[in-house]
Amino acid sequence: MATVGRIVLGLRLRDLRERAGCSFEEAAAALSVNAATVRRMEKAEVGLKPLFVEKLLETYGVERQEIDSFLALVEESRKPGWWHRFRDVLPDWFGLYVSLEGSASVIRGYEPHCVPGLLQTEDYARALLRTGFPNAPEDELERRVALRMGRQRLLTGSGAPRLWVVMDETVLHRPVGGREVMRAQIDRLLEAAGMPNVTLQVLTFEAGPHPGMFGPFQLFRFDIPELPDIVYTESLTGAVYLDERPDTAAYLEALDRMGAQAVSVRHTEELLGDIRKEF
Repeated sequence: MATVGRIVLGLRLRDLRERAGCSFEEAAAALSVNAATVRRMEKAEVGLKPLFVEKLLETYGVERQEIDSFLALVEESRKPGWWHRFRDVLPDWFGLYVSLEGSASVIRGYEPHCVPGLLQTEDYARALLRTGFPNAPEDELERRVALRMGRQRLLTGSGAPRLWVVMDETVLHRPVGGREVMRAQIDRLLEAAGMPNVTLQVLTFEAGPHPGMFGPFQLFRFDIPELPDIVYTESLTGAVYLDERPDTAAYLEALDRMGAQAVSVRHTEELLGDIRKEF
């Protein structure tokens, strides 16, 4: 399961190889593997073996002290994150999402269908997950709920990221779990809107067409110099992670345009209060 730590180390390996003027084939020859293996190491598609990493760094002419520091980071990246205990209910393609979420300094997103996971109440999450996994036994369902609630701790923990979400008005009118669940969920959104690190906006029906009409997505930004912005989009059975600048820039522009079209933060709170009365 890829993690942010492994991605960063892969990028650093790529940088060191390129600075040494070493080709994939030359790096692979030092390990007695094929070039594809080195590529996969740099792309964090495979775990980093300390012996392989050490040999590569020696091949790249890295000094011993730097090698030892790098190997210590490799060992650190191999430690499981808190979410690994939920691996039985966590798809591999979503494990990276949780890692990115936990390491980001800024999380921006658009949600046209439901309240974002970081802002869901337990009952709202349970109702959604029961619909998404109708045949799941009750204990599995509760583990999925626990995982989602566990992710929310990052909003109030040390070094909490800035969360900026644009939600479609549809989200607030779609009943999930019944009237009481929806009332509590809107109360949770009002509470979140008052948090210093959370910006919440609603894109009303009156706003008309907008750049995000193709579906939900999230953009992660990091304080880690090597790590570029990463965009996440998902489908019913998988996900896509985009980190090429032209791609992420397009999504960032879409978010900026939707933020301009959506009602202001103050008016979002007023709108939430008005819609709560409907439930």
